[in-house]
Amino acid sequence: MAPKRTKRKSPSPDPQGMFAGMTVFLIEDGVQSLRLQIWKQKLVQMGAKVETQLSEKVSHVFAISSDALFHHVDDDRLARFKGYSPPDLNKGITEIFGKLVNIYRALGDDRRSFKVESADQVKDLPGIGKSMQDHIQEIVTTGKLSKLEQFETDEKVKTITLFGEVWGIGPATALKLYEKGHRTLDDLKNEDSLTNAQVIGLKYFDDIKTRIPRHEAQEMELVLQKVAEDIIPGMVVVCGGSYRRGKASCGDLDIVITHPDGKSHKGFLQNYVKRLKEMKLLREDLIFSTHSEEGTDSGVDTYFGLCTYPGRELRHRIDFKVYPRDIYAFGLIAWTGNDVLNRRLRLLAESKGYRLDDTGLFPATHGSGGKRGSRGTASLKLETEKEVFDFLGFPWLEPYERNL
Repeated sequence: MAPKRTKRKSPSPDPQGMFAGMTVFLIEDGVQSLRLQIWKQKLVQMGAKVETQLSEKVSHVFAISSDALFHHVDDDRLARFKGYSPPDLNKGITEIFGKLVNIYRALGDDRRSFKVESADQVKDLPGIGKSMQDHIQEIVTTGKLSKLEQFETDEKVKTITLFGEVWGIGPATALKLYEKGHRTLDDLKNEDSLTNAQVIGLKYFDDIKTRIPRHEAQEMELVLQKVAEDIIPGMVVVCGGSYRRGKASCGDLDIVITHPDGKSHKGFLQNYVKRLKEMKLLREDLIFSTHSEEGTDSGVDTYFGLCTYPGRELRHRIDFKVYPRDIYAFGLIAWTGNDVLNRRLRLLAESKGYRLDDTGLFPATHGSGGKRGSRGTASLKLETEKEVFDFLGFPWLEPYERNL
């Protein structure tokens, strides 16, 4: 006899959740019953109250389409909702659902999206004209888009893309170089407008694109840790990026540094770079900025340059970021990655009213006209990566689990 299945308890409502204080009315037209049930559960779990009738208590109305909304709610009643204005009738709805979408994406929950298998599925959506339908159908049928392939084989696009792969050359500069008549990397060697960093990026273009085997990255990390310890005992030196995520090779070395006492990191980077140059481990400088002693730019010191593995001349990219201890966890998360995870964490933070970057988690200010405001001046005090994950409500991932 099979054992009885125990009924899973629903998570308790969170009075401090991101929807705390909201009273929501859900318009059920066009929504599948299971999906409707999920929406209600999520809203309640995140602190909202769900009303069964559209009353004066309701602060937000959810509907799957404008037709469903206008069928149940007239303009006069809509006008009293914050964020509603006739030119953008769905703003109040899309902003709330946008927050839900951001959370679902951040948590890796893709069940609420659907696979497009035919252009007929989207042909009635606003903005989907005949040309867009044809593009969608071509992708669904062939897995390709001829228009994109034409761009990819276009000389101008290929050249601008190539120039953009040179360290320090962005899209705007790449376009200007193309318009000057340059077509190859050799052409750029005679271009007087390139900065010193761009010249270095061009000179070592092939070297920089060569990946670093994991065992070499590990040996480099050990050397960097020993040199740091010799200069100031107790310095914490961690190689982040794809190396920390357990990859077999990495494109560059992202070195994140701090000191537990919260003060010995100040001025450290200048001495560190000097010692590593004497050892001929660091070779060419790209960016060098220090703020720890002045207390500017969150007190973060930065060095970007080229390094060589002992006994070789092949150049690799290396970055140093030295953080004060109280914001080190944010720097370690950002420089470990990957980009997908960092984007999910930023979206999740934004949905909760915060701005996340490598220097902290800041309460977001409210911008004018519904635009996103700037970040606050003081970061929350979170000591470890796990504390950051926990505060955002994101499942903890070990570094090797962050290859999303």
